[in-house]
Amino acid sequence: MKKKERYERIYQQLLELLKRTDDIDARMATVSAILHYKLSKALWTGFYSLKAGELLVKTYQGPLACQVLKKNTGVCWTAINKKKTIIVPDVHLFQGHIACDPRSKSEIVVPVRDKTGIITGVLDIDCKVLNGFDETDKEYLEKIVRLLIC
Repeated sequence: MKKKERYERIYQQLLELLKRTDDIDARMATVSAILHYKLSKALWTGFYSLKAGELLVKTYQGPLACQVLKKNTGVCWTAINKKKTIIVPDVHLFQGHIACDPRSKSEIVVPVRDKTGIITGVLDIDCKVLNGFDETDKEYLEKIVRLLIC
């Protein structure tokens, strides 16, 4: 229950903060910062955006990121291609994982959609521990990502 309560507080905080602007970059920066600060196990928290068929890093918190993710590989592209959130308990067992930072142990990737439902990118969070994410994380992170839609 503690995890749900924490996520509910994060959601309410973001609900208020994101009312201040419709700018997607500002919204993504705010979400990245809040989530990274509040999720103590997070190693890397940020967004990748689809631009001309490439998946490019946007705003993030944490160590240096891969700037461009190789097409149709890794967890981020899997989430885009399957059009759903992907939870990876152990990234070292994920076929085609892109290791931007070897300290990453587990990962969750949530597709970001525009108001018409088209996927425009992903929220990607890497974790310092194995099995760092579960269905509660999925539920709330999907809810948080929907706040980006203006």
